Amino acid sequence: MDTQTWDALAASMKNAYTAGLGEGTVPRPVIMPLVRGELVGLIWLRPVETGKDALTGIAQLSNIAAASGADEVVLAWETQDVAAACELPVTDPAPCLNLVHATKDGHTLHRFPYTEQAPEGQGTVEPQWLPAPEPQPDGELLPPVRAAVDYSFIPLDIDHPSPFGVTVVLMEEDGYHVRLTEAFAL
Repeated sequence: MDTQTWDALAASMKNAYTAGLGEGTVPRPVIMPLVRGELVGLIWLRPVETGKDALTGIAQLSNIAAASGADEVVLAWETQDVAAACELPVTDPAPCLNLVHATKDGHTLHRFPYTEQAPEGQGTVEPQWLPAPEPQPDGELLPPVRAAVDYSFIPLDIDHPSPFGVTVVLMEEDGYHVRLTEAFAL
């Protein structure tokens, strides 16, 4: 992935988190598959129940990446949100927006810690972004994130004339929010 694409994806996720916190929510985990450097789209986690359903739902974010033949993925999630949903311990730094850039050969974990501040006179919360630690090649990933990364590069074996199209439809029916780029629109 070129630097310009990475910077655009990271900035869009930070903007989404800023907007989400301003509305009182943290955006759900999202995966962004790429094929030969071109963004396929953004796929947000479906509504999940705490525990096993959350673990499964996050791992299934990989389905469209696998169906599209992605050679890279970027997955974004918030430390505290995913830990709570999956009933896992919270790791430091928290709160933190995490982005992992992965290929079939490995991954790099990028962390963007923040504090939550309420501007004076406003009932909303804004992230105050803190200095980001150095990216971590092969950094430790939470089990459902690790599964999503790993499964993204295992081709789906679907007996259908359009494996990508049917995967998109099935994921949307399951409640995932799928926004494809024009190049991959159905």
